[in-house]
This record gives sequence, structure tokens and C-alpha cells, in this order.
Amino acid sequence: MTNLTSVIEQYINKLLDVENKEAVVSLRRKELAESFGCVPSQINYVLRSRFTPEKGYLIESQRGEHGYIRIIRISYENPESRLEHIEEIVGESLSEQGCKRLLVALQERGLINARERLIIEVALRCTDDLGRTEFDLSPYKRSVIQADMLKRILRSLALA
Repeated sequence: MTNLTSVIEQYINKLLDVENKEAVVSLRRKELAESFGCVPSQINYVLRSRFTPEKGYLIESQRGEHGYIRIIRISYENPESRLEHIEEIVGESLSEQGCKRLLVALQERGLINARERLIIEVALRCTDDLGRTEFDLSPYKRSVIQADMLKRILRSLALA
């Protein structure tokens, strides 16, 4: 049996696929919650966990009586938009867990394949090990180096 979070996610994805070429859908949080028989905070949870920038979505919302939620699927039709997105989602520093989550999300979206993901993971793990053992770098400095290296690799792949 599928849980409510997955059902709501599937519903929103169907709307994004059907709505229009721009891959934008506007919803009312309260009405969506009522149609699924849940509270609006459940809708918030789905949006925060399933429709993140790492997964290729932007969320705009306005609260209040006439509030709305606008979900936008990010398009990567030109290399410049891919590069901007890489800068946004990687950030200045990145933990090992954050890196793995990001790489899995990029693979699920088809931006990298399984082989590329594994090669990147090995390279970042090696860099982290060297930073810890050979150069005695702090965890923060290692995470900054990993973020920079990941951005460089992903930029190269995006432009290839």
C-alpha cells in the first residue's frame, strides 16, 4: 500500500506532466489537503521533502486566504541554466551525506548516470581521505574542497 505522501507526490507530478510545456502548476494548499483528507501541514511536508531544488523543482507560495502554491519544474535546455543550477544546489560546502543525496537525486533526474555517480563518489571520498590523513584538514575545509571539486566535475559533465 502506498503512503499518502507518495500519493500526493504522484498527483502533483501528473499535474506537472499534463498542465503545460512550462512545467508549472498552481495549487491551493487548503483545497489540496481537503481533497486528500489531510491537514495542510502534510502538503507542506510533501513539498519540502519531494519537490526540492536538488530534485529539480522550485516552490513559490503565498499564505493567507487567497494563498497559492506554485510548483515549477526546472528546465535545463541550455548549458548556462545547468551551470547556474549546479552552483545553487551544491553551495559553498557539502557534507558526505549531502553529497550522496545530491548525486542520487541528479541520477534520478537523468543529469548523470550510475557510472558517473560512482566515479564522482570515489573521487570525493579519496579527496576527503587525503584531506584527513595526509593534510590534517578540518572537516569544514574538507567539505569546502569537496563542494568545489563536485562543482568542477558537474560543470564539466554539463558542458560535455
